[in-house]
Formats: sequence, structure tokens, C-alpha cells
Amino acid sequence: MIRVLIADDQAMVRSGLRMILESEVDLEVVEEAENGVQAVRLVKRERPDVVLMDVRMPEMDGLEATRQIAAGAPDSKVIVLTTFDIDEYVYGALRAGASGFLLKDAPADDLVAAIRVVAGGDALLAPSVTKRIIEKFAAGPDPDRLVEGLDDLTEREVEVLQLLAKGLSNTEIAAGLFVSEATVKTHVSHILTKLGLRDRVQAVVVAYESGLVTPGA
Repeated sequence: MIRVLIADDQAMVRSGLRMILESEVDLEVVEEAENGVQAVRLVKRERPDVVLMDVRMPEMDGLEATRQIAAGAPDSKVIVLTTFDIDEYVYGALRAGASGFLLKDAPADDLVAAIRVVAGGDALLAPSVTKRIIEKFAAGPDPDRLVEGLDDLTEREVEVLQLLAKGLSNTEIAAGLFVSEATVKTHVSHILTKLGLRDRVQAVVVAYESGLVTPGA
């Protein structure tokens, strides 16, 4: 059973999400939070597998809540719920440690699938949305962003990271490099370990912020 916590300041939104999730036999809503402070406290108590996190909430916004959850309860993965008009918040959430993001108008099936993907240890990257965010908010390397471990990557691992940052799936990377999908998964695992990252979303952010990949390249 995948245990989910919903954090949103609108009761109607929380009720709608709960209705969708509880119609699935493998999903359980363990708690609801109406602000970031509540979300952080309830995550520490309930230790859910996945947190659905709104960005704009009173007392503490979703970005700060995500940062605190990533630091204090790393086993609880955060999916940020957002809309196109707040892309900058999403990029901030990814840097804060979110495992992915989803548009609030996404179909119910996409929401359920996203929760299962993230709970399974992967990260949710919607290539079209990722491209929009990365190109808008990672126009060049961040001089203050020092990433330890980049020099430890092998030539093939760097190549995999670059393809990963462009939004390619493991299957697409495997086809492009003429290797098996299992080999790609091994490379991705090594990349995350060497760079001290939680998941592939953070790997994408690091690739752009370090200048390893540039928007539009």
C-alpha cells in the first residue's frame, strides 16, 4: 500500500484528490495538511511514501516545506502540484528536493501513475514541462553551484547524464547509446551515488546548473 499525504490550502482540492486516490486499491491517504507547517509536522509523524504538495499555501509555502521534508524525512518523496503560470516555483521546488511535479489540470490517471512512479523510487519528469522550466530558469551555469563528484564520473556516465538532462527516458537513452536498459539503470545509479543525489530530477538540475548541459543544446 502506498501511503500519501495531501498538502493544499483549499479543502475542495484536498477532497477531490482524496476521492481520486482512495478509489485505487493500492493508494491510501493518511493525512491532509492545509499549510506548509502542518505538512512538515504531519510528514514527520506519519512518514508517508509520497506527499502531494501545493506551492502557494499560508504560514509556510510549498518550497520551504519541501526543503524541510527532503532534509528531515528523505524517504517521503514530494510531488509538487503546480500550474504553468508559476514555473519559477517549480524550479525552486526541484532544487529543494522534490522528486517531480505535475500540473493541477492533469488527468486523474496521470496523477495516480505519478504517485506510483515516485513511490517506486523513480522520479517524475514530464519532458515538455521540464524543457520549459529548464530553458527559462537555467540560462547558464550557476557560479555558486559547486557540485562535488562531477570529476569522478566516467565518460559514459557523463554522456548518460547529458541525455538524462534532456528529458530522455532510460529506454530512449539505451536505444541512443546501443546498450541495454539495465546498463543505463546501472549508470544512472552510479551517477546519483557519486553526486550524492536523491533521484534523476536532481540530476537534471545539477547538469544544467553546473554547465554540463546548456539550454537548447
